[in-house]
Amino acid sequence: MKVAVVRNRSRDGVINLFGQPCPEVYGKKAVQMTIDALREAGHTVAVLEGDKTLFAKLEEFMPPDADGRPAGMVFNMAYGVQGKSRYTHVPAMLEMAGVPYTGADPLGHAIALDKVVTKIQMRDAGVPTPNYKVVTADEMHNTGLRFPLVVKPRHESTSYGLRLVETPAELQEAVLAVVTAYQQDALVEEYIDGREVAVAVLGNEPADLLPLVEFDFKGRSLRAVTWGDKYHKQPDEPQKLCPAPVDEKLAERLRAIALATFRACHCRDYSRVDIRIDPSGNPFVLEINSMASLGTGGAYVLAARTAGYTFPALISRILDLAHQRYFGTPAPRDPKVSQPEQPNASSALSSAATASPQPPASRTVPQLQD
Repeated sequence: MKVAVVRNRSRDGVINLFGQPCPEVYGKKAVQMTIDALREAGHTVAVLEGDKTLFAKLEEFMPPDADGRPAGMVFNMAYGVQGKSRYTHVPAMLEMAGVPYTGADPLGHAIALDKVVTKIQMRDAGVPTPNYKVVTADEMHNTGLRFPLVVKPRHESTSYGLRLVETPAELQEAVLAVVTAYQQDALVEEYIDGREVAVAVLGNEPADLLPLVEFDFKGRSLRAVTWGDKYHKQPDEPQKLCPAPVDEKLAERLRAIALATFRACHCRDYSRVDIRIDPSGNPFVLEINSMASLGTGGAYVLAARTAGYTFPALISRILDLAHQRYFGTPAPRDPKVSQPEQPNASSALSSAATASPQPPASRTVPQLQD
């Protein structure tokens, strides 16, 4: 099958450079490994830029079949070029063009990239999340929240602009930094001291919950995952523990909450849910990443590897899940090419078919790329 890997490397393929530029670029190694995995599975692969050239390039690479039906798919790795809803741009273009693709649709990406809307969706679904307030440059006092607080841009991911503050003066400085650097309001939320666990979701109906990944903050004063950690630029980057040393009762609760978040935020195929656990064992969802990083140093790939997936098998599985959604069957392959082996169902994988679609009762509460 023809598969176009769409990513953003250049910033030139737009009419105007206007609006908040996307600070993220998918790592070259992860993109190349994805290309190699698809080719190893027998697919014909092209690498295309997610900009105004995409329509013509797609039509050239995968014109419709004789019946006017799609003759291939897109493996979407595009973060977008600019704008607050940049994750939505390539999926929206593909829907207009009638080209199937992997991952969340524009709605899912729009929800996930707006941390406030994410929280609203989660709370409506009964998912616990920290108390918060949206703060502008003119509203930096009397938030009504208890210190310490976490300050971050409303529309960014990968912990860009994240700061932990303990005083009103630090809060004012952090909010001004977000408004100035990212041209958007700041999300201020109560800091949940404790553990942090990432839950990788793989699938749709049903979905698998991959082994939990815990970030070990041992020996580190800042107990939070930062931009420097996610891009592996910190000497004291938290070690990732997988499977996380979490008792099964709590693990079941975390998986149920992650699945409820996945569904409430309209994500598809694969996502990562980040959860904090306070000293009393109460979980709070920070955010959902609608296009979880496929970087080999990240939590998502580690969870998949622990579940028994090789990297090529994971990429094939994501493609199959998307193809199944559209056409009811896994992606067609060249029978002469040996296929990456998928892991057998085991204790390493928790099927959402048996998980509760809603999180268990919890305390009433009055979010890279890796």
